[in-house]
Amino acid sequence: MDDRKKNEGKSIGKLPIAIILISVICLFSFFLKDILIPFIKLQSQNDIDGATALLRGKGVLGFAAVSLVEALQMVVIFIPAEFIQISSGLSYPFPIALALCDIGVCLGATIIFILVRVFNIQSEAYQRRKKIIDRISEGARNKNTMVLLYLLFFMPLIPFGAICYYGSSTKLPYRKYIFTVATGVVPSIVVSNLMGAAGRAFVGQALPLWVLMLIIVLLAALLFFIIAIFIKRFFLSGDSKEIESPAYGAVISVFNMIHGKKQKVEIDDALLDRASSPYIMLSNHESFFDFLYLYKLNHPKNPSFIVNEYYCTRPIARHVPLGCSIIPKKLFVTEMKTPLSIMRNIKRGYPVVLFPEGRLSPDGRSNTFLPGAALYKKLGVDLVLVKITGAYLANPKWRKKRFMSDIKVKVQRVIKKDEMQNMSAEELEKIIENTLFNDASENPNRLFPQKDKAKGLENILYRCIDCGSLYTTKGIGNDLVCTSCGSKHSIDENYHFTTEPSTISGYYDKIKALEAADLDNLDLHAKVRTKVFAENGKVIRKERGECTLNPLGLSYKSDTTEFLVRMENMPALAFSCGTEFEVYHNGDLYYFYPVENPQQTARWALLVDMFAERRKTK
Repeated sequence: MDDRKKNEGKSIGKLPIAIILISVICLFSFFLKDILIPFIKLQSQNDIDGATALLRGKGVLGFAAVSLVEALQMVVIFIPAEFIQISSGLSYPFPIALALCDIGVCLGATIIFILVRVFNIQSEAYQRRKKIIDRISEGARNKNTMVLLYLLFFMPLIPFGAICYYGSSTKLPYRKYIFTVATGVVPSIVVSNLMGAAGRAFVGQALPLWVLMLIIVLLAALLFFIIAIFIKRFFLSGDSKEIESPAYGAVISVFNMIHGKKQKVEIDDALLDRASSPYIMLSNHESFFDFLYLYKLNHPKNPSFIVNEYYCTRPIARHVPLGCSIIPKKLFVTEMKTPLSIMRNIKRGYPVVLFPEGRLSPDGRSNTFLPGAALYKKLGVDLVLVKITGAYLANPKWRKKRFMSDIKVKVQRVIKKDEMQNMSAEELEKIIENTLFNDASENPNRLFPQKDKAKGLENILYRCIDCGSLYTTKGIGNDLVCTSCGSKHSIDENYHFTTEPSTISGYYDKIKALEAADLDNLDLHAKVRTKVFAENGKVIRKERGECTLNPLGLSYKSDTTEFLVRMENMPALAFSCGTEFEVYHNGDLYYFYPVENPQQTARWALLVDMFAERRKTK
């Protein structure tokens, strides 16, 4: 009897809440026909002018529409809040716009609180973002729930609604929850409203365009400054040696946003369950975003990545406290600090990911894999071999524009540490090479209907294979044309040439054959503009000089510097297509920009590869 009364009490307790929800739904319905549906249509078309006119024309009902739409985007999550905030700033005086948006946020937050606490309802959109929120929460220095919520509201790329679903799932009392929500969203709303107010002044021709742009930039900078101060105080983990830090997740989120959805990534990591953590993971290297694809595998802990040291020292990157989640490596330089860092991370229990090619593929085929079997055996952990396919044609080294493609990431093999110890280094190197090698031209994952598939291709295929002329090829539309002899090689939807050789890699081999004829007598010179970077990434000096490449090595001479990097000490030459090639000397990084024929950067790299192949054969 007592249990029945208790259950009845629970039902009665939920009844008022249900009535409130029904009333809110009815209120939404009242506005649907005349305001909300037209407004959402304008929102989907990004028509801020139309939305502004709609709100102004509805008087008091327009006020209510602002709050209701703000609440709606909170509950649904995927509707962007900035649109209604900017629209309200365009439509109403700043204090009114701020109040309306904040009321809407509190209304939406209250509905979410009721859905989660009373009805135990969660949003699928929130569940998709829960992983990053959990990582940020785990890594924050201050574990107070209210401080964590403020932190999340200041973080970019996390919708307000998702944060409220998270806050509602904690034990935070409603009064503290709603106070945190009401105050935590103010900076973002203020910036959006002020942008709208500035836009209103511009539309009224009282504000020059350059002043409008300056205001928007300053407001955005102010918001990011507030975010940076708050994150530094409450967010960043005190232990710089931790990979499970909020900064790690934030950086991944930024790259996910940059990457977008042009490339569909298919993951096959069933074999990863056979590997004991920590492990070493090796992969072929087809595109800049390969690290992001490998991150998506079901790692037991966040992996640490071996990264080109140059990227780690860029102005913004060097201030991001990623700790040991990134292991810097000078390209094609033998040094002890990298293997020591790998060992330290393995001892801490973190997987380590590296690309044994050390660079992106120029022609779609895997580069020579740099030797590392002795180190892998010494580490005494499992070795995971992963192949990435489809990434080269989506985002090749020589083309700035990314194409839609299907990326496949598959764990090909797991070599247990005991099995590895029974192999010689030579046997292990052979297994790695055979497992990871890929030729993008063999199995394109989709058709490419684009009309500019050859654009930039001359920065790899720098020589005409029909007449032998240097730097006369040009990618025009879907054709690689020689401006000297007029020959043309057209690319079809499979990214194959319609004439022989049928593939990019086949054309590349033809160029190699032409270069091989004079390899022993090579004497290549180039006037260059030079930038010299110190180990901290700062430019030490800029100068002009001359580079020479011959069988002895690569030499450089300027008014202040002269040195030689011997050929046997160059396993490869790092370069950017049509821009520069680079070497290290005495710890400093030299970037060489050819004054004439920037296409030749690919030639210098190919010739160094050919000498390396000859040494390997011998």
